[in-house]
Amino acid sequence: MKLGSEEHKELFCRSFIKSHLEFEPEKLPWPVLDSVALERLHGIPFWREALSTERQAGAMVSTFAATISDPLLREAIALQALEETRHSRLIECLINHYNIQISQPPEPVLPSNIKTAFIDFGFGECLDSFLAFGLFKIARQANYLPEPLFDIFDPILHEEARHIMFFVNWVTYQQIQEGRTANWLRGVDALWHYRRALQDKIKAFSGSEEDKQEGFTATAAGNFMDNLTPELFLSTCLQENAKRMSVFDQQLLQPQLLPTLAKIALRIIRLMPQQQSNSAAQFSEQ
Repeated sequence: MKLGSEEHKELFCRSFIKSHLEFEPEKLPWPVLDSVALERLHGIPFWREALSTERQAGAMVSTFAATISDPLLREAIALQALEETRHSRLIECLINHYNIQISQPPEPVLPSNIKTAFIDFGFGECLDSFLAFGLFKIARQANYLPEPLFDIFDPILHEEARHIMFFVNWVTYQQIQEGRTANWLRGVDALWHYRRALQDKIKAFSGSEEDKQEGFTATAAGNFMDNLTPELFLSTCLQENAKRMSVFDQQLLQPQLLPTLAKIALRIIRLMPQQQSNSAAQFSEQ
């Protein structure tokens, strides 16, 4: 299959549309929680920002879909908008059902350049989803909340995996259609957008408390496990990313930047004790 071809477009759009799950957040089997689980749920710091992010995403993606002339692409992107909006409804249901106290998020504000906003959002989702896959697995293994809650949110993680799979194929198709057929040109463009997304993640770690809450995927891992090491977190992210990506047609592109960086970081981390041990041995010989 040739990237940027009609066959490519048909595959990534049809795969996305056919894998859509039907459910209504209001009708999900929200479990009764004991006092410990309820306190833990209330203590998770990102509900307001998660709700705000998903509302903004739903409005932005819906607006972008309306600008697409290609019927198949418009159908697929409109479906993503529906799912993003449904994510916000699910979070709102959880907040209301368990009486989580948050201040009301601001109303969505549509950006002036809707296509650029969609592209920035897509690359940001690639980064956030990679981290979220690991975070979800860590919280689940730690039994941080009852299993029925994880069962409710597992399809949401699957939808996020579908979104980023669709996005990386859509953006590649779009670039080729615009004449950027060379791999290096598309790579430069992707790195520019990834840089913008990474700046947002760095801001989440180094900014104000409000900024830190906005980086909810990147900053929440420590809530779910004591003594969580970078090695365990990165290896879990890689394992979960590989598992969630394995269900898609292997002819399709997959997000590669963060998995590649995580593998490099893991190699460095795993070499460090050996380097320290070698240095100590050399020192003792002197």
